[in-house]
Amino acid sequence: MKLSVIIVNYKTAGLVVDCLHSIFQYDASQIEIIVVDNFSLDEIENILKADFPNVKFIQMGYNAGFARANNAGIKIAEGDAILLLNSDTINLDNAIANCYVEFMKSDFAACGVQLLNEDRTPQISGNNLMKGGLNFLLPLPYLGNMLKYLAGLMKVKRPSIAETSNTIEVDWVNGAFLMVKKSAIEKAGLMDEDFFLYSEETEWCSRIKKQGKIGIFGKYNVVHLQGESSKSAFESTGKGYFNLFDKKGLQMMVSSFLRTRKELGIGWYFFHLFFYLLTIPVFGVGLFFSKIFFTNKSGYNYAQFKGFVSNVGTLLTLSIKMIKNKPYFYKML
Repeated sequence: MKLSVIIVNYKTAGLVVDCLHSIFQYDASQIEIIVVDNFSLDEIENILKADFPNVKFIQMGYNAGFARANNAGIKIAEGDAILLLNSDTINLDNAIANCYVEFMKSDFAACGVQLLNEDRTPQISGNNLMKGGLNFLLPLPYLGNMLKYLAGLMKVKRPSIAETSNTIEVDWVNGAFLMVKKSAIEKAGLMDEDFFLYSEETEWCSRIKKQGKIGIFGKYNVVHLQGESSKSAFESTGKGYFNLFDKKGLQMMVSSFLRTRKELGIGWYFFHLFFYLLTIPVFGVGLFFSKIFFTNKSGYNYAQFKGFVSNVGTLLTLSIKMIKNKPYFYKML
C-alpha cells in the first residue's frame, strides 16, 4: 500500500517547504510525494533537490492551474490512493497517514478531513449539493443575503459542513485535501482540464460519487491557510468565496458557471445567469440607498460594484463557449 500526495506550486515555495516538513516529521515511508510546479520561476526545484531529494518534481512550463497540474501528477503516481494537497496546509498529528489507513479499509471512494484555520478554529471542509447548486448564489451582493434569509425562514438545512469529529457522507470535499482511491479515478476519469482554478473539485466529485461514497473523516485535522496559495496568482487579499469583484472573483465566477454547465446542465446555467444579471440593478440600487440612508452599513463600495459589472460582462462573452460545452481553457489571468 502506498499513498501518492500531489502538491501544486505556484510561487508558494515557502508554503511547500512548511507543508513537506509537516509530513516528513512523521514516518513517510509509505508516502510518495509529487510536487508539480506551474512555472513559478522560483527556487522550488533547487530546494527540493537539496532538502527533499525523494520528492518527485514536475515542471509544467506554464501556469496550468489546479486541474491540469494535478492530472500531470496523477498520471505518474504509483499509489493506490491519490491525495490532492494544497501547498498552504499543515499536517497535524500525522493526519495524512492515519486518514489513508482508515480510508483504504473503508467503502468510500474519496474523502477529506476536518480542515482548520490557522488559529485552529474549524473551517468548512465538505458540502452537500443543494438542488440546482443554489448555494453558489449565496455570494451575490444583497441577493445572496436575501436568499439566506428565505432559506432560514424555510428551515433549509445548511449545505456546508462547518465542523465534525465523526465520519459523515457529503457530496464533495474541499480541494485543499481530497483523497481519492485510484480505482475510482480510473472509472471516473481525471479532473476536467477546462478548469483553471476553483470548482474543479466539485465537478470531479460529482463523477467520483457515481463510483462510491464521499466522506469527511472528521477526527483527522489539517490546517489550511485559506487563500494563501492564490494570493500571488490574483494579487488579491480576499479570502473565501464571497469576493466577486476582482480577478480572483472573475475566476471564481467563471469556474462556478463552468461547473454548473458541466454538472447540472443548460437549464440551471441560464437560471444562475439570470440571478447574476438581476444582481447588477439590485447591487446598484442597494448601494445607493445604503450610502444615503444607512451610512453604508452594507460594507460594499462603488469600486466593487464596477468590478462586479465588469466580471459579469466577461462572463457573458464566455457564455456561448460554455453553452456549447466544447473544450476551452477558462484561465482568467
